[in-house]
Amino acid sequence: MESVTNARNQILADIRQTLKRTATSPVAPRPPILAPRIPGPTEPEIEKFLKEIATLGACGAQITPAQLSDALAELVKKESVRRAVLWNTERLRRLGFVEKLRALGVDLIATDADKHIMAQADLGITEADFALPETGTLGLLSLPTQPRSVSLLPRVHLAIIHRSAWRADLHQVFDEAKAHRYLIFITGPSRTSDIELIVTIGVHGPQVLYVWIIDDEA
Repeated sequence: MESVTNARNQILADIRQTLKRTATSPVAPRPPILAPRIPGPTEPEIEKFLKEIATLGACGAQITPAQLSDALAELVKKESVRRAVLWNTERLRRLGFVEKLRALGVDLIATDADKHIMAQADLGITEADFALPETGTLGLLSLPTQPRSVSLLPRVHLAIIHRSAWRADLHQVFDEAKAHRYLIFITGPSRTSDIELIVTIGVHGPQVLYVWIIDDEA
């Protein structure tokens, strides 16, 4: 352990020497990138976000709670969903996802199921803890009720954005998420390129990404 610490200290010392800094060099305060935002997105931000995720190959929509049943039925039919897994959160329960999926004949996999079983799910449903309109990026925190596997293993990922999820920039996201062990950023469906720069969709994550903006917090 001591050798690891010594090696780390040597690496940091080399970096400081290159940057002409010392261990006690003051850290300049970071100026605010954008003014703190008020809760809720503006219409231009929603339009920007939907445009960005469409460019990335994702399917975005702004729907109301009353439209949710029909939208979910259409998704289940289009993507041939037979099995699904979803976060165990109060908001998803309030929107009735479990009941709606069962009514559509979809089998539900437990959130704490083995990863090999969860990988058999056709659909994973999560919320987005953060949403960045500028790049169409989602930020997901990993919690016991919000396992990372739900957004990574199923073939199709459906992310629900609530009004409170919108953020101004990455600095705001990092500041709010610093107490958590894991933070996942999602920008479009999973893309992987080999050494010949041939892009393949869905090798290291979902092949299809749906993002629904639902204002149920009024």
